[in-house]
Amino acid sequence: MKGKIFEPRIDLKDFVKCYWTLDFPREDTPQMNTIVPDGTMKLIFHYGDLYWHHPEDGDRYLQPRCFLIGQLTRPYVVEPAGDTGTFVVRFHPNGFLPFATIPIKEMENTPVPLEQLYGEKGSILGQKILSANTTAERISIIEEFLLDFLTDSKTIDTVVDSIVDVIFKLNGQTSVTELSQKNHIHRRQLVRKFSSAIGLSPKQLSKTIRLQATLKKLLTEKPSKLTDLAYENEYYDQSHFIKDFKEFTGYSPKEFYGDQLKMSMIFEKED
Repeated sequence: MKGKIFEPRIDLKDFVKCYWTLDFPREDTPQMNTIVPDGTMKLIFHYGDLYWHHPEDGDRYLQPRCFLIGQLTRPYVVEPAGDTGTFVVRFHPNGFLPFATIPIKEMENTPVPLEQLYGEKGSILGQKILSANTTAERISIIEEFLLDFLTDSKTIDTVVDSIVDVIFKLNGQTSVTELSQKNHIHRRQLVRKFSSAIGLSPKQLSKTIRLQATLKKLLTEKPSKLTDLAYENEYYDQSHFIKDFKEFTGYSPKEFYGDQLKMSMIFEKED
């Protein structure tokens, strides 16, 4: 399953990674979709039919039509209720902070309706996005909204920003101790900064990015041995690789590589 990806305007690039759209009839959409954590938060607008969410520990429920999905720390399973028509704003890992009205950590693994985030302004934003006729119109609407927020809001923490860049460059293959020492910041202070700005600890983000890098290779290179893939991405051993893999996808590597490979929704723009 693939969507169309669009770039943000230059003055939002530090905050917004990209926009993407999904438009599929029900018969072309897998019955169940496993969304794998990727370290980013997203504003989601369903101008098509809604999606069911299947939590691990409860009954399924319909997601809101317009909402923010908080940081994911586990697989998030959804099911289309009909035809898919979705517009998504994908933020950088620490990019949503200037637009947050409640603590980011409180939104973990949770769909938060726009009305809860922004009150009446959220309702108006949702109505505008849903009634727009083109993706260009939706992008223009959301960018005007976000830029208005930036005129009176805190900006990205430069320390967190630089460390996030390092984590991505190393594909998550680093430790919190190394990050704190190289950046001359106490480990506990670094963890607090990440929790406030991103909603994840440095260790959680590193694990997420490393798993995403592994999934990319699994999807694009189709390695002959999953053991080689584990060592290539510097997992301690195969059991460590399997443990992390199941934590984020809900499946073992072999299970995921089979039926789940084509069903997983991994919207990661190629560098």
